[in-house]
Amino acid sequence: MSSGAGPDPEQLLGLARAGSGPALGQLLELYRSYLAILARLQIGRRLQGKVDAADLVQDTFLEAHRHFAEFRGTVEAELVCWLRQILAGLLANLVRRYYGTQRRDVRLERELANELDRSSRVLDQSLAVPQSTPSQRAAHREQAVLLADALGQLPDDYREVLILHHLEGLTFPEVAGRMGRTVDSVKNVWARALAQLRRSLGAPP
Repeated sequence: MSSGAGPDPEQLLGLARAGSGPALGQLLELYRSYLAILARLQIGRRLQGKVDAADLVQDTFLEAHRHFAEFRGTVEAELVCWLRQILAGLLANLVRRYYGTQRRDVRLERELANELDRSSRVLDQSLAVPQSTPSQRAAHREQAVLLADALGQLPDDYREVLILHHLEGLTFPEVAGRMGRTVDSVKNVWARALAQLRRSLGAPP
């Protein structure tokens, strides 16, 4: 997948900061897959899957629209960090409600923000392509965001095995149990999934 084929997030960011609502909507949409993966990981760890990641991402976008005037960044990395902070705050609210506590917990929000940051780095590093394509380097795109988009385009079983093994850290036997497959079947799916992911990101064969 070449980042050069998609919209330039920093150009959209400039338009959004100039007051363009459509540009802001298009800009945020670039991060749907990325935020959904991060949300899914935290929902599994903290909320036992009681919340839908897609709903949480939509709430993140609503908050971003509501508070965009407060955002002072000018590059994609700053925007991605800001969106993770919004997601962390929403997750903290859900965790408090899930465990029946009412008072805001700044420590929990900070802890969740740190965990989301770590998950983003794991996404970047564990599935990273050895060399980015010239178009990716030229666009200065966030690698973790590109990887999340590429994961979103894979067949369901390919995406699932990569998320479970690389991002959730499950062993192949654990992945097999979760997916209802044999270990050999999971290893075969994993190898095909990784090859397809890297091809879609323009990695050399």
